[in-house]
Amino acid sequence: MSEIFPPLTDFNDLAAVEGLDAVQEQVAAVIEHAQHEPQAQQDAPAIEWPVPILPGMRPVPEIPATVLPGWLGDMAQAVSACTQTPPALAVLVGLGVLATVLQRRYVVAPFGDSYTEPLSLWTLSASPSGTRKSAVLTAMQAPLIYWEKLLRDRMRSDIARVNAARMVAKKRIERLQQDAAKAKDAQERESLTAEIEREETDMPDELRAPRLFTGDTTPERLQALLVEHGERMAVLSDEAGIFQIMAGLYNGGAANLDVFLQGHAGSSMRVDRAGRCAHVDQPALSFGLLLQPGVLADVAGSRRFRDTGLLARFLFALPVSTVGKRDVRKHAPIPQPLRDEYEYQVLRLLGDEPVAVGEPVVLVLSDAAREVWLDFAQAIEDEQGEGGQYEAISDWTSKLPGAVARVAALLELAASGLHAREVSHACMDDAITLGRLLIPHAQAAFALLGADQVDVDADAVLRWARGRGEAVFLRSECHQAMSGRFRDVERLKKALDRLEVNHVLQGFVVREKGKKPSQRYRVNPACFLST
Repeated sequence: MSEIFPPLTDFNDLAAVEGLDAVQEQVAAVIEHAQHEPQAQQDAPAIEWPVPILPGMRPVPEIPATVLPGWLGDMAQAVSACTQTPPALAVLVGLGVLATVLQRRYVVAPFGDSYTEPLSLWTLSASPSGTRKSAVLTAMQAPLIYWEKLLRDRMRSDIARVNAARMVAKKRIERLQQDAAKAKDAQERESLTAEIEREETDMPDELRAPRLFTGDTTPERLQALLVEHGERMAVLSDEAGIFQIMAGLYNGGAANLDVFLQGHAGSSMRVDRAGRCAHVDQPALSFGLLLQPGVLADVAGSRRFRDTGLLARFLFALPVSTVGKRDVRKHAPIPQPLRDEYEYQVLRLLGDEPVAVGEPVVLVLSDAAREVWLDFAQAIEDEQGEGGQYEAISDWTSKLPGAVARVAALLELAASGLHAREVSHACMDDAITLGRLLIPHAQAAFALLGADQVDVDADAVLRWARGRGEAVFLRSECHQAMSGRFRDVERLKKALDRLEVNHVLQGFVVREKGKKPSQRYRVNPACFLST
């Protein structure tokens, strides 16, 4: 308006200095200016904008240690306080430890019939460098390391004895094979062959110290580990090596993902290749990973990770970093009685000796647990279809009820012990609470990975709107300008809807006489400030 009005105080001053004709000219100029002002700015309602949630920056709730029962929740809380880290890190690692201990030995049957869920669990916490991920992992996995060392020390002499016997037998077989090859008499050759067979039959099986987890491995070595250690193995790590291997970083992007997928589902694995065989009836593989978000985004953003269902198997946590908010003078060590209780309970679940491979024990759901689980599963199902709030991550949410059943069974065994045969309502309720909290974390993770197509499209629309630098735009203008991306207007609508829900845009309809109503959007002013 400063271009229309001269630098005078008001119309009275203008009339006194230049006369009434000058006042009329200015009024006419104002009317003319108003008539040419964009209709969208005239009709758009004035609003007070909430803080926008930009694409890829979805807020996530805290995951409290109280979602874990008793001793496990107490330990997770103590580790969080000691390391000044979000409780989510210790919670997910704690679940990974439980799965490492109990997988393959137990399964859960939500309906009490042939449909069962193994207790393997994949957890992934993304936290920036310097957030003390290693300290969390070290504290939570300590009993597993102690158990492995304890059994290794107990079995040391037996392993040495068996290895010596096997070495002697192999050398004797080698010598007998040479003698049989040189034998000219058929009867002598037959006798030597029979002796070779007896040596091979009598040779003791290889004896290995038990292993519960590894930190870095290849698909081929993982297959062997499953064969060697009772068809179960876990990967607990705060490094990105395993993810880089899964992404095929070292073999031209063509990593074999079958062992990972079969290990999560518990489906039969048969590998017969030159020099390598692996036959596993019910493989059980768990993950407890703590990675940097940038590494996760760089490695896991490929379509192969999404298309194979690999990403959908992880329970994600992307907690808000505590860096910059920690008290460097605060020292809160884990109380020794609590540390001892945690170790005792984990060792109690492990037992003193390696568990032989056999049919897993089946846990069923109590009637009350089944009802709340079915209510949860139905609520998830209802939001997965076209236009539902979980449409963009429906592959992940489709597996969530099964994951919640697994978590509930793990919590029941932790709370009640190895004799448990039924999942209680209380443990199922805790598992469902955790499942609901994990949904926005999964949405944030898929957005971070560029695996949420709606979020990717929303980011493109926002960048276009920012580039225009105008507060209001027509949907038709956006569609025309971005026709290469949005051949279908419905896809554009989903992106615009996402931006509206996240307070980036506000849509409104302008109705002008003689014209079709037009859909317009006003951009949150804060979005221009954050460019």
